[in-house]
Amino acid sequence: MTYYIHAKKFFLPNKTEVGGYLEVTDSGKFGQYFTENNKPNGEIVDYSNQMIAPGLVDTHIHGLVGNDVMDNDWNMINEMSEGLLQAGVTSWLPTTLTATREQLNDVCRTIGDNYQSATGAKIQGIYFEGPFFTEEHKGAQNPKYFTDPDVDAFNEWQESANGMIKKIAIAPERKGSAEFTKAVASDDVVVSLGHSSATFDQAKEVIEAGATMFTHAFNGMSGFSHRDPNMAGAAMTLNGIYDELVCDGHHVHPDAARAIIELKDSEHIALITDCMRAGLMPDGDYVLGELPVYVADGQVRLKDGDNLAGSVLQLKQAIKNVVDWNISTPEEAVRMGAQTPAVSCQIDDKCGMIKEGRDADFIVLDEDMILKETYLDGVSHYKA
Repeated sequence: MTYYIHAKKFFLPNKTEVGGYLEVTDSGKFGQYFTENNKPNGEIVDYSNQMIAPGLVDTHIHGLVGNDVMDNDWNMINEMSEGLLQAGVTSWLPTTLTATREQLNDVCRTIGDNYQSATGAKIQGIYFEGPFFTEEHKGAQNPKYFTDPDVDAFNEWQESANGMIKKIAIAPERKGSAEFTKAVASDDVVVSLGHSSATFDQAKEVIEAGATMFTHAFNGMSGFSHRDPNMAGAAMTLNGIYDELVCDGHHVHPDAARAIIELKDSEHIALITDCMRAGLMPDGDYVLGELPVYVADGQVRLKDGDNLAGSVLQLKQAIKNVVDWNISTPEEAVRMGAQTPAVSCQIDDKCGMIKEGRDADFIVLDEDMILKETYLDGVSHYKA
């Protein structure tokens, strides 16, 4: 049955509306928005003191609720999909780790064959984080699998994935990176730069070849200095490029987050979690890929070397953090958690916005940016 949401605010693509009514059709799609003075006839679902935002879009997430994408088990991936609703996420890109060509091919096949049967947050593609990286900034990626970019390998993975690879991260200083980018970057595939020791000019060359994004800005890349801007400087200053950003307070200092958000604006910052299997789980010992890690005090660290190794961040907390840190307005935070991630990965035709005719995937937030409810296709699936 068609119904109408009445709320304090609606975060629409180009404007935040105060008050009013949003139609959700009997087919689970968004309908029209009506102003406060134009109350429609029909069932009203009242959220008078709360705000309606598009479902969040996590475009970089490895694991959740004890599971990891690299476990290559569809039931586990679907459990992640369902768990993500607790984080306000209604669309996501399962994210791989560096592994053998065969392992990655198997994961592609599992997701490509099953993604349409996900019963939680919708799988809108796959994010390949590697294996074309640099050892100096390996992070929690296993360097024994690092190689130079290989178009044939990518095409094999993409075929197994039924075309579902939407983003791949590479280190621009590796041999053939610009040529690889020219070959694979398209309206369907985004090339991102990360886990890299590249100079500013090396990063710029691959951006000019077609890359459009930087992977978890500041983390896993050569740092900025006034004489050598390097990868971090490229992420901060190149025009029209998107930056992933992990805003858990551990990966990036809030004032560093403020600097890059102010430089790039909310239309070019995609909040991500980089969450691993310990998300929504207790502290303790876990494995990320093949590497042992431990979780304590909201951080994930490698047992060998103590480097940060992903996160246990939930995207609902990231959008709250940037507001609590007085960096962004609620509107900007929602944009960075939904619309910008979708646009940056070229999946904004399916998610990231409240728009007439789109699937009614949305969240309910209170005035403190705390998640209260998550809807898929107009049906409530999670209530806090």
